[in-house]
Amino acid sequence: MKQFTQRIDVRTDGKGLYNVTRPIEAWVRQCGTQTGLLTVFLQHTSASLTVQENADPDVVLDLADFFQKLVPDNPRLYRHTLEGPDDMPAHIRAALTMTQLSIPIIAGELALGTWQGIYVFEHREMSHRRSVVLHLLGE
Repeated sequence: MKQFTQRIDVRTDGKGLYNVTRPIEAWVRQCGTQTGLLTVFLQHTSASLTVQENADPDVVLDLADFFQKLVPDNPRLYRHTLEGPDDMPAHIRAALTMTQLSIPIIAGELALGTWQGIYVFEHREMSHRRSVVLHLLGE
């Protein structure tokens, strides 16, 4: 059994979903693991990870719109406002989603469905550099 780790930085330009599937797939292929388990972990509390449809761009736009309505950026609703009006809502959105994913590796490839992609879900208005840690265990 072998283990590999890697960190990739993802530059975001404000709220939205950023597809990170390709760089992750490329790294997994480079490792040469045929069967295993990939853990994808986001090192932040105001962004998250999700697996979503990667065919129709309206899906990720609708998802972002839904979360904006579900958790509005309204500083009158929250105590924690020192880091801006979008910070506490971003923490809540991240708590409702995930910061870690587990994806099987089969025949050297991510075992994602036909229309699935891995996304960093940015919950803040400003640009950020988000760190995604990859851990691959397999043979």
